[in-house]
Amino acid sequence: MKTPKRIQPLIEEGLVDEVIRQLMSGKEATVYIVRCGNEIRCAKVYKEVTQRSFRQAVAYQEGRKVRNSRQARAMEKGTRYGRKMQEEVWQNAEVDALYRLAAAGVRVPRPYHCFEGVLLMDLVTDADGHVAPRLNDVELSEQRALEYHAVLLRQVVLMLCAGIIHGDLSEYNILLDAGGPVIIDLPQAINAAGNMAAEPMLERDVANLTGYFSQFAPSLAGTRYGKEIWKLYAAGLLTPDTPLSGQVEPDGKPADVDAVLHEIERVRKEEEARVQRTREAAPAGKMFS
Repeated sequence: MKTPKRIQPLIEEGLVDEVIRQLMSGKEATVYIVRCGNEIRCAKVYKEVTQRSFRQAVAYQEGRKVRNSRQARAMEKGTRYGRKMQEEVWQNAEVDALYRLAAAGVRVPRPYHCFEGVLLMDLVTDADGHVAPRLNDVELSEQRALEYHAVLLRQVVLMLCAGIIHGDLSEYNILLDAGGPVIIDLPQAINAAGNMAAEPMLERDVANLTGYFSQFAPSLAGTRYGKEIWKLYAAGLLTPDTPLSGQVEPDGKPADVDAVLHEIERVRKEEEARVQRTREAAPAGKMFS
């Protein structure tokens, strides 16, 4: 096929020899199957922020590091340079997460290079060498659903022990290769210790898994693994081998309503400031919603 413009620099640098075909187009990127020497890999081409349906929400950006204070100020002000830095941070988040998670034993695609907004990584395949199916495309027995659910809970724990929460985990970004589930799509991954929204994001990831697998294994419907995992993590008791029951004893403490309202107000003000910066940076006569 014709080489996409964004992949051309990788060919010129000798990182890619041939683009075989487009694999899929998602909310934040288009993925191509490519040949690199004798290896078949995939190239994830990130979409520009104006083309993505998954926006860089404030909650996902919190706790992400930039190289220096100049970049941080530019990102805060929403300048052209700042927006460029935001894109770089967004893309690097997935690369960094993949390397850290692979080292921690999490089943993720192996990354090779990220060059000019294109991430080169392993192509996940099934036992026959075909492109691995997504979890939501596979019919499961009750036993297999319970098995995959347990495997993925352990992967979530491994991720959390490595300091990372996926942030958008569901049956749509889990592939099934010959060895079982493989977790993909991590540009929205967050720092568990540096993000105030870490707890609800972790619980949402786990709830997504439970909700999906309970269609095949109804016994999962009443479990509370997300709360259990976070409670163990917050207490410093979570390890990759910690046994889980899916149940949590109530702590009897009243909800901190003031803290919740304060966080909501903080996020609202940040979003208002972002919108105002966008309007100020827009060309005359052009309005943004």
